[in-house]
Amino acid sequence: MSGDRRTGGDPTDETARPRVLVVRLDSFGDVLVAGPAVRAVAAGAAHVTMLCGPQGAPAARLLPGVDRVRVWAAPWVTETARPIDDALLGEFRALVTEEQPDEAVVLTSFHQSPLPVALLLRLAGVARVSGASVDHPGSLLDVRLRPGEDLPEDLPEPERALRIAQAAGFALPPEDDGRLAVRQDAVAPPEVAALGRYVVVHPGASVPARSWPEDHHRALVAAYAERGVPVVVTGSPGERALTAAVAGRTGVDLGGRTSPAELAAVLAGAEVVVVGNTGPAHLAAAVGARIVSLFSPVVPAVKWAPYAPDVELLGDQGAPCRLSRARECPVPGHPCLSGVRVEDVLAAHDRLIARG
Repeated sequence: MSGDRRTGGDPTDETARPRVLVVRLDSFGDVLVAGPAVRAVAAGAAHVTMLCGPQGAPAARLLPGVDRVRVWAAPWVTETARPIDDALLGEFRALVTEEQPDEAVVLTSFHQSPLPVALLLRLAGVARVSGASVDHPGSLLDVRLRPGEDLPEDLPEPERALRIAQAAGFALPPEDDGRLAVRQDAVAPPEVAALGRYVVVHPGASVPARSWPEDHHRALVAAYAERGVPVVVTGSPGERALTAAVAGRTGVDLGGRTSPAELAAVLAGAEVVVVGNTGPAHLAAAVGARIVSLFSPVVPAVKWAPYAPDVELLGDQGAPCRLSRARECPVPGHPCLSGVRVEDVLAAHDRLIARG
């Protein structure tokens, strides 16, 4: 690891503490798993601005320690398509000038580079930049962590982000356990709050390769109904048709009807949450839910499984699609998840409850 840790100064003296820009430019779940790192920065900063893309900003607004959220669509993020021109550079420079950070901490996953945004930060006048880079950063990073050396390959994503923050000189306070956490200041919709007990089934995922089949979800909701357990089906506005089909006549369909904060409240009240590898899985972890994780191995579970103590991981982690990062399943029949039966989910549910 190169670069000196920032030291010195009274941590209680606001004038001695820096204004910090924390950068995480991708999805909702990616921002949620950065939560412990953000809290570490907040413990040593006078002000924390979180710079996110449009997909991740709603998650940033839930994170403790964030004073302000700024949204900027990076042209190298998968969901973003925009020209790289003087207008884009001027927009970025104006944003940074408004925030006046003393330094920036760039958080990335194992397959991403901090160098594009580090270059823009330098052009915008940020004096100190920290991040993890396989490629030699030249003068772009003041603190550089080397993946594979400073960051082991099997490190869970929340711990990876926290190590980047720590290398920049920011540590969690002793009373912080380093788990995922969000602000919980919303309430569940009345039809959910009226339930004595319920299970949440979240059938959607960001890409098809991470989805348990729709008919399996429908059968699961029916099986819970036979058990006398109410089911709340959640999803985004773009998943309304899916949630309606899965909920059928017995489930409570909340597809497209909750804000992120309200969804957090719904997940927090659930007996168990059944969810794939998608942003709401990390939200469930952040509110302390018990989770049945329907996890496709296209990305490594050791990095991306819900970062929580009460998780049952289902799915063939040795399937041929393993580590392919495929968006569409490359194997006919989607065997890594289609082989998970309704009975397997119910058994995982029972194991979670038995653990207390």
